[in-house]
Amino acid sequence: MKKTKRVGAIIKILTEAPNKSFSLRYFCDTFGAAKSSVSEDIASAKELCEEMMLGRIETAPGVGGGVRFVPYISDEDTVKLQEELIEKMSDPGRMLGGGFLYTSDIMFDSQLVRRVATVFARKFQESGADFVVTIETKGIPVAVMTAYLLNLPLVVVRREAKVSEGSTVSINYFSGTNDRIQKMSIAKRALKNGSKAIVIDDFMRGGGSIKGIYEILGEFDVEVVGTGIIMTSKTPEKKRISDYVTILHLEEVDEEERKITVLPNCQIF
Repeated sequence: MKKTKRVGAIIKILTEAPNKSFSLRYFCDTFGAAKSSVSEDIASAKELCEEMMLGRIETAPGVGGGVRFVPYISDEDTVKLQEELIEKMSDPGRMLGGGFLYTSDIMFDSQLVRRVATVFARKFQESGADFVVTIETKGIPVAVMTAYLLNLPLVVVRREAKVSEGSTVSINYFSGTNDRIQKMSIAKRALKNGSKAIVIDDFMRGGGSIKGIYEILGEFDVEVVGTGIIMTSKTPEKKRISDYVTILHLEEVDEEERKITVLPNCQIF
């Protein structure tokens, strides 16, 4: 195999398994090439990915080292993503009444979700998390993609316990939307005591659901090291959580004027 083909193959292998570490020996055996040749190929692949802003290829020396691809999105592309999301979210046809918006088409758009997840992956790359967690809502797609980009398992907190989950832990929490007591549960086998988690969700109004996730994770002594939300409502001003990253702010839904005001979070970088 010629050098150009090897470089292309290396980029494909690495980008299809983000944050997964591959040994130099793996590529030597795959291509039947010498270690020196593969090292040059990886250097070329690294340079190409950086020039095209595809992400970073990192190498770690030593017995436990290897080569991995770290996803990346530039500040400029993040701003473009925010602008695109704002244009979609601001469509008056999304109004459902009661201040609610129809967002399923956005939250299940695989291309948009991947870009949003890349923003979160960039933000939480060095968090040291052991898994990504979300609740059983429209936030699942972006949580799945974030977990994929960070090479972490995903844990879904359920509204109701399922027989297929085995033994579970359940808690009651106050919903931030209507201040009603609701219930959530999680399988005991899904978590390890003392681990670290990233929480991902699609929308936050008062923060009740995410606060509930914090509390149920606390039953396993799990530390939350990052929280990412696609869009956060301006009201109520006081949230039940304080440390989070949001891509958009929902400022206002004026049903009389048929106007939706969405602003970018300029402090996301």
